[in-house]
Amino acid sequence: MTESIVTQKNHCYHCGDECLSTGYMAEEKHFCCLGCQSVYTILSANNLCSYYNFNDHPGLTRTRTDKRFDYLDEPGIIKELVDYTDDNLTIVTLYIPHIHCSSCIWLLEKLNKFNSAILYSRIDFLKKQIIIKYNTKQLSLKQLVELLFNIGYEPLISLQDVIKKQNRVNDKDNLVQRIAVAGFCFGNVMLLSFPEYLGLSALEQNFKHFFGWLNILFSLPVVFYSGREYFVSAWQNLRNKVLNIDFPLALGIAVLFARTVIEIVTQKGAGFADTLCGLVFFLLVGKFVQRKTYHHISFERDYRSFFPVAVQVVENDMEHPVPLANLKVGQRIVLRHNEIIPADAILLKGEALIDFSFVTGESVPVSKTLGEIIYAGGRQTSEAIELEVVKPVSQSYLTQLWNNEAFAGKQDNRMQTFNQRVSKYFTIVLLAVAFASLIFWLPTSLNKGLAAFTAVLIVACPCALALSTPFTMSAALSVFDRNLFYLKNTAVVEQLAKIDTIVFDKTGTITTATDNQIVLTGTLSSIETELVYSTCINSNHPLSRMICQYLGKVNKHGLDHYKETPGGGITALIGKHEVCIGSGKFLFGEFDETAGQTQVHILINKRYCGYFAFRQNYRGGLQQTVHGLAPYKTFLISGDSDHEKNELLHVFKTADRMRFNQSPQNKLDFIQLLQRLSGKVIMMGDGLNDAGALKQSDLGIAVTDNINNFSPGCDAILDGRSFNKLPAFLSFSKSTMVIIYISFLISLTYNLIGLSYAVTGNLSPLIAAILMPLSTATIISFTTIATHFAAKRRGLL
Repeated sequence: MTESIVTQKNHCYHCGDECLSTGYMAEEKHFCCLGCQSVYTILSANNLCSYYNFNDHPGLTRTRTDKRFDYLDEPGIIKELVDYTDDNLTIVTLYIPHIHCSSCIWLLEKLNKFNSAILYSRIDFLKKQIIIKYNTKQLSLKQLVELLFNIGYEPLISLQDVIKKQNRVNDKDNLVQRIAVAGFCFGNVMLLSFPEYLGLSALEQNFKHFFGWLNILFSLPVVFYSGREYFVSAWQNLRNKVLNIDFPLALGIAVLFARTVIEIVTQKGAGFADTLCGLVFFLLVGKFVQRKTYHHISFERDYRSFFPVAVQVVENDMEHPVPLANLKVGQRIVLRHNEIIPADAILLKGEALIDFSFVTGESVPVSKTLGEIIYAGGRQTSEAIELEVVKPVSQSYLTQLWNNEAFAGKQDNRMQTFNQRVSKYFTIVLLAVAFASLIFWLPTSLNKGLAAFTAVLIVACPCALALSTPFTMSAALSVFDRNLFYLKNTAVVEQLAKIDTIVFDKTGTITTATDNQIVLTGTLSSIETELVYSTCINSNHPLSRMICQYLGKVNKHGLDHYKETPGGGITALIGKHEVCIGSGKFLFGEFDETAGQTQVHILINKRYCGYFAFRQNYRGGLQQTVHGLAPYKTFLISGDSDHEKNELLHVFKTADRMRFNQSPQNKLDFIQLLQRLSGKVIMMGDGLNDAGALKQSDLGIAVTDNINNFSPGCDAILDGRSFNKLPAFLSFSKSTMVIIYISFLISLTYNLIGLSYAVTGNLSPLIAAILMPLSTATIISFTTIATHFAAKRRGLL
């Protein structure tokens, strides 16, 4: 009888990897390496082991490959990655997607405990970035990254980092500074105006003129610095024969300033300096709110944030790193497990099992034979392979796909807001009423006519109208934010309300990227289970790994013979037992697979023992979610094959609503077809293969299970955990538009009340000072309360 070799597997308490050594232990817990043990020791010493309550294995499960970080020794790459360096100090900012809790922050800000050459480390949790200062003489960038890798926090360094196209906060027009100036002046002018409101005694009349001149001084920076943008915008739009809301706003600011100066200089009144400064201040605050976005999330990503910085090139039988930009046709490159193919290349050596789901949408890894071309963008999921580059990176299929004019998407004004549409008509009506007032009073009194004309322009200045949309949209944006739905800007909310057609991608969108379902049909005895496990544990194929995970902790036997046929299966000899595991075609020749399933069959000693069935795991509540979208036309379009078509019929009702085996160009063409049929289309996808369709659609939503991982350029990013809230999001967006319409009516009501004073030419500074902040406060309060009420009705708060 052949003796079985039995081993007991232990898993690392920190990262979950299998422990290949028993040398790393602390407090009766096993660790796979010194790095994981060190992390646990430091956390335990500081009473922070609650860190492990958030995740059973919070450290990154890592597969270390030799020479993985060698490219970080290249001076050219280091120069592009670091923020600052000299002979003594280097500062670098790294993106670490595995930061997930306060203990991560604490640990990464104590990096000096691992290496004294690290002088400083600080975390930006929202951006998941760490800023590190270290001693250049004692530590290299490569050593720093290896340290982070060893403690379970590998930085994600991509080609996007090298070309410095990060999503930065842009404030070229100094909006925050302009708000600060306007707010400072507004506060002071209000203090100086209060004596005028309350009445000055005869003994204090001299202060009246002094305060008036001070108000003019405070108004100057408000008009010519804080409010300058409104004049510039109004002038540029007039030159282009366009009337937008900035024109009546600029006109109102100009008239307020002119009347203030004239009344104070001629000592005929107190002017409207308080109204002027308050108007500009609230307008700028509204603009700041309207610009609210998520700067820690990139909505404009391309293939460069998916590609590596450098690759290993083989020359004279030696490997050395070469920056991706310097990779040339004819060079031999080495790619290891889980690495990206950066350029179209021919397979020369090794077993290639390529996951092309990011490019094509097909979820099953594809085997490639020697001499076959492998296109850029695929991920190697098996052993190390060697390839010869046949096209430059810039001319690969992937980059041509991204740079194709059709995939650039249209850049029209899709996000035109309600305010932009109504402002043209509002301006025309405002000017008509103002000139009518002037003409009415002109025969009686020129001064009365000018007073009425300017009063109409002052009181009908659309301050409240200009604030209704940004404050409503900002409140809506905060609701979406709390529900893990991140919109590029406030205008996207309004676009969301107009949608009538929804197109779903399949892989990664309505399915999850992990936790695929596996079911064993048949029975395995305990010894048969051990034989299957011992065979599959030697394979890197994703299905083999899933089988081992499914079988759990069982005894492992030594192999006398092992052979794996790419795309077919495995044959192994374990003692006297012959084990064959693979596809039906591999084991039996012609074999009919069950529709909708990927099957791995088992033969042990020529006896059929059953099969493992694999199916993609659909997002929770998918059927209810799609049925909740009954008022919309829904479609499924996928690059995957149609083996799950019958199951999806329960979700999408009819076969003509589903299209499979679709290329990226097919997806884009289908969106264009729906738009020609007068549809307002949402495209929901997750990969580069969806990029063209996302750009072409009226609203592109990228669905992802990690918002900080790669997602294609889009208008919004939806966390997969909130996928089932899509009907509520769409309904809430429509309610948001109703709130805007109501706030517009409220704004008009205030304007009509003010006009009743204005057309008589008897508008006093006190009435103007009351109406402007009162209308503003009403609009802000109403939009905030109504938006939150609408969100609560739909279970979003």
